[in-house]
Amino acid sequence: MTNLFSTFDPCTGSMSLNWISIMSTMIILPLKFWSLPNKQMILLNKTIYILNKEIKMLMKYKGTSLMLITIFLLILINNIMGLVPYIFTSSSHLIYSLTLALPMWSGMMLYGWMNKTNKMFTHMVPTGTPKMLMPFMVVIETISNLIRPGSLAVRLTANMIAGHLLMSLLGSNCSSNTMILLASMVIFVTLMMFETAVAMIQAYVFMTLSTLYSSEI
Repeated sequence: MTNLFSTFDPCTGSMSLNWISIMSTMIILPLKFWSLPNKQMILLNKTIYILNKEIKMLMKYKGTSLMLITIFLLILINNIMGLVPYIFTSSSHLIYSLTLALPMWSGMMLYGWMNKTNKMFTHMVPTGTPKMLMPFMVVIETISNLIRPGSLAVRLTANMIAGHLLMSLLGSNCSSNTMILLASMVIFVTLMMFETAVAMIQAYVFMTLSTLYSSEI
């Protein structure tokens, strides 16, 4: 490895196929191949049922739970597939995260400002704000709304990069000493379990924050 960041390079040659790893979602869940529900599908159905109940508590619009759960599963599968050796981690790139966050946020904002203009204006000034602070609150709330898709994208990207960088850094400095190598293996197994938890948590955080941002409309 010539560079610590070479594992995140989307172009590794003239015939680079790294971004095709995003399409792994299509082959992970082959529903038509199973005549009876297997353990994987039972777990998936329970997860979707729990997430659907949680989203319906916050969102009153029909169809939003389908969109948000789909985004959750897409991010989750890409995050977990990125932990497999020699598979490109697409969720560690900002362009991937922004592609998910920006269109959804833009669509919600356009819908809110075109159909519920008065309600969108009321969010600019929280209840009980003194009159002297109202102009400042409008500016602060506007900036906070504008940086929401960026914060969603950067949070997902930074958390996926951090663990991969740490494992790459430790893997490139493994010693030939047997005891140190065994200790490194224990550390790597712990890091892999931690990265698996981070992959699941970040997908859930992305979905939950998107639900909270959308519920204000």
